Amino acid sequence: MTRLSVNINKIATLRNSRGGNNPDVVQTAIDIQRFGADGITVHPRPDERHIRYDDVRALRKVVTQELNIEGNCREPRFVALVLEVVPEQVTLVPDAEGQLTSDHGWNTIVHCEYLREMVSVFRTAGIRTSIFCDPDPAMVAGAAEVGTDRIELYTEPYAAGYAADRASAIRPFVEAATEARRLGLGLNAGHDLSLVNLGYLSQQIPWLDEVSIGHALISDALYYSLQNTVQMYRRLLANQA
Repeated sequence: MTRLSVNINKIATLRNSRGGNNPDVVQTAIDIQRFGADGITVHPRPDERHIRYDDVRALRKVVTQELNIEGNCREPRFVALVLEVVPEQVTLVPDAEGQLTSDHGWNTIVHCEYLREMVSVFRTAGIRTSIFCDPDPAMVAGAAEVGTDRIELYTEPYAAGYAADRASAIRPFVEAATEARRLGLGLNAGHDLSLVNLGYLSQQIPWLDEVSIGHALISDALYYSLQNTVQMYRRLLANQA
């Protein structure tokens, strides 16, 4: 079954809007795991506008499932944090400084040598590496060349096209996922996945290792409660046949 990693950036955003420690990011991570999630994802950015670097340090002490840290490895402070905390997985994302949210994958061909170097740094520290990729078999093949353990498919284009024509929207993702499996890469997916579109994605690509979901899941929790929402997403992933 595909694992569910919950991105808790939005919990930190809410906390930061008022100062103090409500909601408590660390306690939320503990509860999300208790509710059935398979991991916790965070994406610290240089301006710490949501998850702070000290949050990541505190989370390492309580995440008993899997900690996935996403971020831009061009930022030396990010690299230092990952090597200090030693999560189970680091996901390399090509964010620009000040970027609102991730909106594209790496060009793994153009940045081949750089990515090979960074993957080696993290893997030497015993950290599984994943490279954020667009649904392009050439980019998937490039990721395999640099020695990464996994890729994470950037699924916003799928989510955007789902309502109009889900079969067309999923097609490039199936092609990219098939190439990843052929090359022996692990496969993650994330960005704009929701209760609406997750079930079809998991049915069409049943060999997905993990999905990382934050914004939609936290938004759904406003209506359904956090515990129920985590379990709703897990049920979707369980129905992969």
